Amino acid sequence: MKYIVTFCLLLLSGIVAKAQTTEDYITEHVEFAQNLMRDHKIPASIILAVAIHESAAGNSRIAQYLNNHFGVKGPNNNAEIHSSYRDYESADESYSHFVEIMETREPFNNLFAKYDQYDYKGWARGIQRSGYARSRSWASQVVAVVKKYELYQYDERPEGYVEPVYATSTYHRKRRTSARVYAVKSGDNLSVIAKKKGTTIKALMKKNGMKSNKIKPGQKIKY
Repeated sequence: MKYIVTFCLLLLSGIVAKAQTTEDYITEHVEFAQNLMRDHKIPASIILAVAIHESAAGNSRIAQYLNNHFGVKGPNNNAEIHSSYRDYESADESYSHFVEIMETREPFNNLFAKYDQYDYKGWARGIQRSGYARSRSWASQVVAVVKKYELYQYDERPEGYVEPVYATSTYHRKRRTSARVYAVKSGDNLSVIAKKKGTTIKALMKKNGMKSNKIKPGQKIKY
């Protein structure tokens, strides 16, 4: 009888423990995201939207077990899951580290001079182009999250602020017509280049007819 009761309680707890809603996630983290925005001049809407997108609004395994809300890879000491993602003491630490990455790592740190703290569309495109995600639809997915949940309302935009216009067709046309060639720099390897350009080592080698992954500074790599 004891085991039956225990089993029933476990079933009941599984039913009660529902996934966190996106609205609840926003309520929980919006204040900290706004504090980061004020201190570092990156839109709170972007911070929240990237976290929602990368962590499934806090419901992903890495968010649940590692407090990792931005899909940042690295070592972890968690014994409950095997993962290539780094762990954090808290969600706030994960949020702070994301902003730190934007500020200290190239080419992300160049985005602060290009976009203001209210331009969530520019930031989304800039983060994608800087190699944060391989998916070419990543930026549009993040922007869609901002729009769906009206996250721009947390950016404290000044009255009369006019959003910069980014024509999707022009953006894709530029990608098709621009010369997609990368000049190898000292310290580069194919893994680094693949990450920067949102592709894979195998794809780079195939496109450049390479039999070896050895490269040298000054070499031109098509991507």
